[in-house]
Amino acid sequence: MYFTDRGIEELESRRGEEEVTLAWLADQLRTFVDLNPDFEVPVERLATWLARLDDEEE
Repeated sequence: MYFTDRGIEELESRRGEEEVTLAWLADQLRTFVDLNPDFEVPVERLATWLARLDDEEE
């Protein structure tokens, strides 16, 4: 288990039953980056990865 899995596990256990929109998630990511600018690159990479999940492999 990676250290980051703890946060993912907490997210799932605390909010796993909720339904959210991708617009809501994008807003939360923007707010997080505004408050934590050092995480801009990793958040951008995550958002890009999520956006391209259905793209065919090249």
